[in-house]
Amino acid sequence: MHFPRLPDWLVYLAVVLALLIAAVGRQERADAPPPPPPVAGDEGLPLGPASPFDPSVVVDVPDRAEPGVGTAFSVADKGVWVTARHVVDGCSQTAIVVAEGRGVEARVRIDPRGEAAILTTEGGAPPLPMGLDQPLRRGDRAYHLGFPQGQPGEATSRLLGRENLVVRGRGARTESVLVWAETGRTDNLKGSLAGLSGSPALDRAGRVVGVTVAESPRRGRIYTTAPETVTSALAATRERASGFAMGEPITIDNYGRVADSLRRDLRVAQVICLKT
Repeated sequence: MHFPRLPDWLVYLAVVLALLIAAVGRQERADAPPPPPPVAGDEGLPLGPASPFDPSVVVDVPDRAEPGVGTAFSVADKGVWVTARHVVDGCSQTAIVVAEGRGVEARVRIDPRGEAAILTTEGGAPPLPMGLDQPLRRGDRAYHLGFPQGQPGEATSRLLGRENLVVRGRGARTESVLVWAETGRTDNLKGSLAGLSGSPALDRAGRVVGVTVAESPRRGRIYTTAPETVTSALAATRERASGFAMGEPITIDNYGRVADSLRRDLRVAQVICLKT
């Protein structure tokens, strides 16, 4: 049996259509590679001389993170940090975790108008550079680096736009937030990103463009403060971010490694509520 020979143009058309369908149906996944093994060290060991924190201000913290802990990041090496308001709101004693089982007490100051909080400590860590004045466009990528589920981890996303966040109950308000579509995360990190709240949202130059404040797992969405919310919180507490901080370029290929480096230098750290 002989089949009729198809015209060349029809063959080319079929190939082009197949490629288009594959491209449209492809969903981006930019998961980070597995993290390196943890650095060896005994639990509860006093901070060494390289620590930016005086041992006299170091306190004991729980070895295992409790639900509700989050992430903070340094914005000035004199000991100024930013986190999400709901992570520390209502805490009478808060600490930045600086080693296994060890932390440094942090004073909490909250701008009542937004979902950003400012923490101050005696001694600090190298700051992250700020990019709050950078123009944002739909489709821009962000990297969220912190402690999801109480463990080191990260996620990446693309900007969708703005929405209004309606907060009820304590601190009731409506504020503008940025909405991002999650496109990747730490390898083997499943389920909720709880604990990533308060983490920096970094652009490709490693600059802070917002603070991670919420997620919608079913929709695959991550929410961050708008840049003006962080600016307002710093102004309300009369604190300043460093103007000379250096960042490292971040890509979907290296964001896991960059995140590990920032956590190791305590530029990104876990924040924990010790007493309510």
